[in-house]
Amino acid sequence: MDSDLKTKIRCELETFLKSKQYYHKLGRVWKRSYLLYGPSGTGKSSFIAAVANLLNYDVYNVNLSQIVDDADLNSLLLKTSCKSLIVVEDLEKSRARITSSGLMNFMDGLLNFHDERIMIFTVNNKDGIDSALLRPGRIDVHIFFPMCDFISFKSLASNYLGVKEHKLFPQVEEIFQSGATMSPAEISELMLVNRSSPSRALKSVISALQSNGRNSSSTKVVPRLSDSVASSPALSSMTEDGGGAVWKETMPKEFRKLYGLLRLKSCRSKSGSVVDPDSEMIQR
Repeated sequence: MDSDLKTKIRCELETFLKSKQYYHKLGRVWKRSYLLYGPSGTGKSSFIAAVANLLNYDVYNVNLSQIVDDADLNSLLLKTSCKSLIVVEDLEKSRARITSSGLMNFMDGLLNFHDERIMIFTVNNKDGIDSALLRPGRIDVHIFFPMCDFISFKSLASNYLGVKEHKLFPQVEEIFQSGATMSPAEISELMLVNRSSPSRALKSVISALQSNGRNSSSTKVVPRLSDSVASSPALSSMTEDGGGAVWKETMPKEFRKLYGLLRLKSCRSKSGSVVDPDSEMIQR
């Protein structure tokens, strides 16, 4: 993620933190909602970890597949506190016991009197999601997380291998241009296990990309700009280019279970700076 984009995200979140009176003046619940969508391994979880660390909010992970009914979902929401980051991963998965109206009330925050909350929803593909759930006002910002391209690859190589240029880069670029692709998580793992030899790491990536290009029968994923519906135009091209770390594993606090909901304390950032999750530092 480039420095300009990190700055935009940080400014968006910091503006939200200072907006209590503005939201109350409008008669709106003081919350902000994000939809992260894209294939697995493209950095959605790393983004969540970075937001949690930057804000120093309590984090609640809601597993919709374990919710009994609307009343159960309401009960869980009422247990959340102010200064909360509420995460609902895999929104597209089965939730037959929850009605659409119940889920929309949950997303709107109408069932909780607490203020100052960030809600993050993730899906692999938003095309199958009810448009009523994704409308402006219910989801403020949509962020697309694409598969790795050559620019993202170079960022990963710099972070994981300390390599900004290499004689194998033209070959890697050619393979990407041919249509082969992998997730940032898959590529970063190859670099991680071969980090003692950048040449070996790059050769392993080349081999994997070539194999993926020959054997994959899936449709090529074309990176797109995010279609932000936020009031902040600066976020209209928000994307994520790295990381495969699972956000729950990056949070060093203990979990405790509230039925189908997990709560933990987020890490405290002394500097509040925004950095790349691949560097294992605080982002967003």
